[in-house]
Amino acid sequence: MGRGYIVEDAVERYLCELCEPLAGPITGLLIGQSSAQRDFVVMATRTPQREESAAATGNAPDKEWVTEHARQVSRMLPGGLSVLGVFIITETDGKDALTTLRQLVFAVENLISSEHLWNPADDNITDCVTLHVNPKTRKTICRTFDIKDTKSMAKPADWKYQSGVCSSWSMVSCCLNVDMLVPLPSNTTSTENMDACLKEGLKVWAHQIMSGVCLFDGRKLPEDTELTAGQKRNMRQTYTTQLLITPDERRLTDVIQRCGGSVSVRGTIHSRAYLHSNKPKAKLAEKLLKRDVVSTVATRVQMLLEELLTSEEERKSSRDTQKTEQFCLPRRVFCPIEATGPVCVCDYQFSDEGLCEVIDRLKEMLDIDAAEEDLDTRQEMTAELRESNIKAEATVETTEVLEPKRNNYSGFAIATAAAVLAAAASMLYLNDV
Repeated sequence: MGRGYIVEDAVERYLCELCEPLAGPITGLLIGQSSAQRDFVVMATRTPQREESAAATGNAPDKEWVTEHARQVSRMLPGGLSVLGVFIITETDGKDALTTLRQLVFAVENLISSEHLWNPADDNITDCVTLHVNPKTRKTICRTFDIKDTKSMAKPADWKYQSGVCSSWSMVSCCLNVDMLVPLPSNTTSTENMDACLKEGLKVWAHQIMSGVCLFDGRKLPEDTELTAGQKRNMRQTYTTQLLITPDERRLTDVIQRCGGSVSVRGTIHSRAYLHSNKPKAKLAEKLLKRDVVSTVATRVQMLLEELLTSEEERKSSRDTQKTEQFCLPRRVFCPIEATGPVCVCDYQFSDEGLCEVIDRLKEMLDIDAAEEDLDTRQEMTAELRESNIKAEATVETTEVLEPKRNNYSGFAIATAAAVLAAAASMLYLNDV
């Protein structure tokens, strides 16, 4: 018997709606959470239309477009949610559809995993799901592939719809101070080179996060502790955690490194992870929360670099005359998944954007119809840049900049309690020497 998938019944309604005006194959992503016993699918979202590629690809799905959509969606998923696989709605016979799905699911997983800054855990689930829906008969065929095995054959899987799949999922959250300094080599001349340097620096920081100690309501729990033990069945629980980070050993001694500049990422972020209600353990909660911390910081830095890359030519003249540049990283905004309880997805709002841009991206990427009142903007504030903070002396290797207004947090890197979850957005400072 293959893996079992418990699927939110809203997914069934969504797929049926996509079957109605079908003019050609429709592809999309299946989103949820894996566990050792079974997987939970809480939402599906179609691949956005790409008009310019329709004529070139005919009825064949655009693999590059599908995988890029998956990468963007993956950034919008908090801890505990991930892209579990892909679906296709087509009248094509099962064999041809399965071949297409196999190509897509491997391409999607390879691109998403390439952005992860953590090492895969031994207990990671490596099966990804594919779903073929016939728009006329509404028959569904569910298969899985082991994406760590390039020769993996399709295995049958059980696909069952159920209401309220994540209505009683637990949530763990924390706020974390981020103060990261990444040296840049003297030959860094473009945003592409900076991207590689930052990724290496982020990996070092990610290792510190993954090695940190996670406290649940002030206590360190044994890994096999069931978080919901003693609680009423089907009752949603919320846990506030603290993440204590040990400084990198290399920073405990003097290190001299020749560099051409540095990047400083500073501020406070809000992180959260959702846990399925099937006896979740403290080990899983800690792993998912730490991965969300790493993912949300890396995503924001990458988003800013992409913005800089598109405007690099325009910035060259000003870069020659300005030694220090400051940029606000986007703040995190949450939005509940429609009709599936308390679980949320997220987006990142730059300081020059309104909530309407967030709503548009939620619609385009996740096919969610949201209103401004649905968005949770309370968890992070927008960072503020102050002209008086800029220091451009060529002899200064790191920039001393006042933090934006926020609550005061003590300790090297300690999260806050639930009462002070509102946090300032991160800031990124580029310092050329």
